[in-house]
Amino acid sequence: MARTAKALGVPTVLTTVGATGSILADPIFKEISEVFPDNEPIDRVSTNAWSHAGVRAAVEATGRRRLVMAGLSTEVCLAQTVLSALKDGYEVYFVSDCSAGVSREGHEDGKTRMTLAGARPITWAAVLSEWSPDYTSAERMAVTEILSRHGGASGLLTDYVLAQVSTGVVEKPEFLS
Repeated sequence: MARTAKALGVPTVLTTVGATGSILADPIFKEISEVFPDNEPIDRVSTNAWSHAGVRAAVEATGRRRLVMAGLSTEVCLAQTVLSALKDGYEVYFVSDCSAGVSREGHEDGKTRMTLAGARPITWAAVLSEWSPDYTSAERMAVTEILSRHGGASGLLTDYVLAQVSTGVVEKPEFLS
């Protein structure tokens, strides 16, 4: 998800809970910080990121009213933040396969709670496809390698199609020229 947002230039707000000067040690995952080395996470003390004025200001600065969110704990941090953003009038999608619960039940209950409140569940591959639906576009070309490496069955299909083109079984489309 992070690689997709970066490749497509999607404004991204990162947060941590107590990463500095707290009893918690919640540094941002290296898999995310490596993608966004210049994007300093907003460190907060509440499990509800939306309660931090800096987080809300960073989101408002993007000018976006439709948000895509993920979080470490589906039923705690993500749910609280999503519910608060919904209350403030934002349209919110939560990326269910980029979040996890303390247990499977917690994850499922968190997703149900957010959905019943009006948030929309989505997977990262669906986000990638909605952000770049045209296979002939520069945006899709920017995320093809990401989909190939991390897309599961969609990645295998992408590799299959590209193999057909590279071996000459299928004529190379103009947009790949």
